[in-house]
Amino acid sequence: MRVSIHLLGRFAVSVDGRPIPAADWRRDRAAALIKLLALKPGHRIHREQAMEIFWPDADPEAAATSLRKAIYFARRTLGIHELIEVSNDIVALAPNAELEIDAESFETAAKAALRDSDKNAYERAADLYGGSLLPDDIFVEWLDAPRAQLHQRYSDLLRAGELWQRLIALDPADEQAQCALMQAALDAGNRVEAIRQFNQLRGNLHAELGVGPSAATIALYEKALALSGADTVSPTERVRTSLAWGLVHLQSGEFDKASEIARQTRDLALGADLPREVGEASALLGIASMMRAEWPKLFRSEFIEWVRARPAFVQHVFDGHLCLSEFCLCSAKGHAEVAGLARELLTVAEEAASSAGRGLACLLLGEAALFSGELDEAERFLTEAERLLLEADAVAGRVLAIERLAEIALERGQKWRASRLIQRGLADAERSWLSPHLIMRMQALAVRAASTPKMVAEEILAGDRLLTPGACQPCSMALRTASAIALAEAGELEQVERRLNEAERIAGMWHGGPWAAALWEARGVQRRAQKKEVRALAAFEEAAGRYEELGRPRDQARCLARMGNHA
Repeated sequence: MRVSIHLLGRFAVSVDGRPIPAADWRRDRAAALIKLLALKPGHRIHREQAMEIFWPDADPEAAATSLRKAIYFARRTLGIHELIEVSNDIVALAPNAELEIDAESFETAAKAALRDSDKNAYERAADLYGGSLLPDDIFVEWLDAPRAQLHQRYSDLLRAGELWQRLIALDPADEQAQCALMQAALDAGNRVEAIRQFNQLRGNLHAELGVGPSAATIALYEKALALSGADTVSPTERVRTSLAWGLVHLQSGEFDKASEIARQTRDLALGADLPREVGEASALLGIASMMRAEWPKLFRSEFIEWVRARPAFVQHVFDGHLCLSEFCLCSAKGHAEVAGLARELLTVAEEAASSAGRGLACLLLGEAALFSGELDEAERFLTEAERLLLEADAVAGRVLAIERLAEIALERGQKWRASRLIQRGLADAERSWLSPHLIMRMQALAVRAASTPKMVAEEILAGDRLLTPGACQPCSMALRTASAIALAEAGELEQVERRLNEAERIAGMWHGGPWAAALWEARGVQRRAQKKEVRALAAFEEAAGRYEELGRPRDQARCLARMGNHA
């Protein structure tokens, strides 16, 4: 008998060449048991170890019953009783069958290649790596160690074999791989390829605002530009070089220098008619001012200058400030300060007849009204913002307006309307250079708007795939808490603690604000699902108090209602 199990890139099982349909693994614990045994040395485990991994908080009798059920359903799905053997408290997988596991085959080949330093063997072993270990189970804690080990083994293999293209596919922001390819292109006299590699790296690093290539990488890029003489360097190339150096200074804490470079770069981008780079330079300028606690003052002066004197590029400048305005709306001070600024700026934009300026001001006023619980006023401002920003072709701002309108629909219990708005927002987000941020935020709403358990699970899985290294951490907070709450309410508690711990780590980077309140609320839902009612009520009370301090009455009322429903 032959059993084949795929764990890399997907989960699949076949017995004597007969694939078991994915739908047959309806019992999660049956599938989890197969995965656990496939990864254990000798493909066996003591029953008490399995119970501790899967049901750490259950009493021994309940955990034993659950394990027996998992074994029963695993045997039934495999179709052959003997493929799960239990003897002397040891649970074993296919002890008398020919067992082939892709992760095991890869490990064996990779170790041999690394030991023998055989270049051909590196590539053959790399061909066996079908992808990350069980990528649909990224929040299953016991998989962390084997997943990291396999990932590191594959990375070491690619680096040792100088398989740079594959290493970039594994980690698009790997500077060593990108620099090696840039250097190889330069050695071959191919400046175009070297420049392409730099732009690829820059784009991948820039998925999270404020991150850029290292000084050594930029120097290599400048070497590529110099190959054909200064006269042939395009304005786009000059601007991208300048932006990269600005990020180096920002990351070094040289905020004044970063601001100086941002302004110079923006002027270059304006002269070269490069709208995205105008936005990126504005973002760099805004981040540097945020680091010095001067962003509101800068934004006010920028807004007034651009709507009055430079209307052609105003929407791109505003795109560069959007993430920062969202950050300030969610600060520990709440949204009142930004709302006051937006009212002033709306008057300025109306006097200048600026659609983009009016649209941005209406967006900020709509968001502030939403947070204040004034849904009708919020909807009026946000609907107008969407119209004006469409007129100005300000994509990112329009997507944020759609996002907030979807939130209003959810507040009113209109999941069908929210779903339509979310789909529209996701489609538009793809057009923006801020798409990684916008899509993450929309996906959080997609989890909340899902109307069936199956749809909720699908949306959570889609959201998990967005939580890659380099994903914007503030923008991920709503997705993390929404997924944790949905899982807890569905009774799927295994992944909740891990998700909330990660969200807590991110929220701890900033003091106060709605993220901390949302975490307390999610903890309350988790504790209630764990039948820990006293702790649940305390968490909801804490969340309600924090929302009250921020001036968010509807959020406060929701938490108080959670308390009242189980008083």
